[in-house]
Amino acid sequence: QVQLVESGGGLVQAGGSLRLSCEVSGGINAMGWYRQALGERRVFVGSITSGGRTAYADFVKGRFAISRDNAKNTMYLQMNSLKPEDTAVYYCAANRASFLRSSDNFWGQGTQVTVSS
Repeated sequence: QVQLVESGGGLVQAGGSLRLSCEVSGGINAMGWYRQALGERRVFVGSITSGGRTAYADFVKGRFAISRDNAKNTMYLQMNSLKPEDTAVYYCAANRASFLRSSDNFWGQGTQVTVSS
């Protein structure tokens, strides 16, 4: 079965950078990231297909980048120019389909990203 293990969260100053990693076991296709801030619903951050095509939410375009290393079964979220508004629990997601879909994604355990001002 599919399992996802996340790492890389932590505390960073505004303007700084973090890189999250997600290692996946089991056969999947699409991968990506969601986040959930306190008191907010979980929202889509970005995704990447098995072929490397990416898509991003507007609020991270130009700052975040997703990549994947299929040989290592690992996906990355490079976060630059971080803002306090980026503070959230970040969740790795994967799907056997060619696209992410919240209703049937496989999910990682979540990792806290805190951006101080």
